[in-house]
Amino acid sequence: MLRALELSKDFGGLTVLHPTSIDFHLGEVHALMGENGAGKSTLMKILAGLYRPNGGQVEWRERQAEFTSPHDALVAGIAMIHQELMPIPDLTVAENITLGSEPCSAFGLIDRPAQLARAKELLSELESDIGPTRLMHTLTVAQTQVVEIAKALGRQADVILMDEPTAALSDHEIAALFRAIARLKARGVAIVYTTHKMDEVFRLADRISVLRDGRLVGTAPASELNPAKLITMMVGRELADVFPVRLPSSNEVLLEVTGLTREPAYRDISFHVCRGEVVALAGLMGAGRTEVVSAIYGLQPASEGRIIFNGTPLAIGSPQDALAAGIGMVTEDRKGLGLIPAIGVGQNITLSALRDFSRGPLIDHTAEAAASHTQMTEFSVKANSPSQPIAQLSGGNQQKALLARCLLGGPELIILDEPTRGIDIGAKAEIYALIQKLARAGKGILLVSSELPEVLSLAHRIVVLRRGSVSATLDAATTDQETVLRHAMPL
Repeated sequence: MLRALELSKDFGGLTVLHPTSIDFHLGEVHALMGENGAGKSTLMKILAGLYRPNGGQVEWRERQAEFTSPHDALVAGIAMIHQELMPIPDLTVAENITLGSEPCSAFGLIDRPAQLARAKELLSELESDIGPTRLMHTLTVAQTQVVEIAKALGRQADVILMDEPTAALSDHEIAALFRAIARLKARGVAIVYTTHKMDEVFRLADRISVLRDGRLVGTAPASELNPAKLITMMVGRELADVFPVRLPSSNEVLLEVTGLTREPAYRDISFHVCRGEVVALAGLMGAGRTEVVSAIYGLQPASEGRIIFNGTPLAIGSPQDALAAGIGMVTEDRKGLGLIPAIGVGQNITLSALRDFSRGPLIDHTAEAAASHTQMTEFSVKANSPSQPIAQLSGGNQQKALLARCLLGGPELIILDEPTRGIDIGAKAEIYALIQKLARAGKGILLVSSELPEVLSLAHRIVVLRRGSVSATLDAATTDQETVLRHAMPL
């Protein structure tokens, strides 16, 4: 049994985890639930040796354990799959999976054939066809997540801490992971599972513990809870209407995309977005959704096609071009493309609008600080101060800071690529309300989401991509999940 005994943690004088005691049993899936900033990831990182607690202790197999590093935890048999992906980009998939546990020959050298075989075995367990010799920087976010999961499975750990493991995975990959979890549980492995997806919790968990504002609210068997009770425990109030009522849009076309192509990712993509309209790009992982919106924002320009914005053809070769035209974006890769981890929350928020605070060659830091403070307040970004490094914030607060940055410049078109990935139910409701508010103000919203209930409830129209091509354009008000999936699945 793994036990947290009165564990607590402070960061810069801010208590993020108050004294907390929870037991985790072998052969059990124990879900940790709570809003962003509730202390879930902090607790898991203490158990994994990444953080030293300010108080309390960890007990493992009825003995006090002091993990001063992740290596100590791994040696003891405790591994963690992190919410924020941490691959070594210039190593191969196989090298990342076996990192720290490389098979060696009799001469002390790395046994490359054995390394490749081990990587293939672990990827096969997750039903993945990722080539073990590929370099990590060539993988998508979803593929990188699969590799991180395979790496944790390969540790032969007795306890595996999973922090939002399915955030970037397709339905097929999620199903494969769930089958792997069932096998691990049958072998007596303890799974500590954190997610914001209610269906996953009630499908997997034996017991559920809820944290709120760094305090343990309670622990109960999953069979004694339902989604409504769990939400009330998490947020301290009922959320009757998570999705706002959809409002009608105008007929004034804001964005028109024609024949957008960049082989082999996508080809001949055409659609439009009106003012006050939410248009969702739906499809399976690898269908080309992120690549298409990246082209519109200038991150990966298309090789062919036209982008017409506000009636004017645009040549968007970089994000600076998009921002100047009035197009903002929140990327799906929060860590890799969205944030500068070492600098403060406030500076991250104002990063793309520094020109607005410039006085000749100098930055008016007073005006910049006022703007960042306003955005942090409006978006309920929880931090000690605007100067706190953004890397110290929870994933949900980091995401809200990115939304604050995107909207600071007042864009007319807002591209949201997986905006609620890793976000708790309360924060999701806030973001949904914000999307409706933006649409009501006449903004155009281009939404990429892997959550079909989100797509169907928020969007006016759904453009379904399949293998890089548009397979259907659907009226969200008159369609259902089965229809969207039918058009998204390969023929």
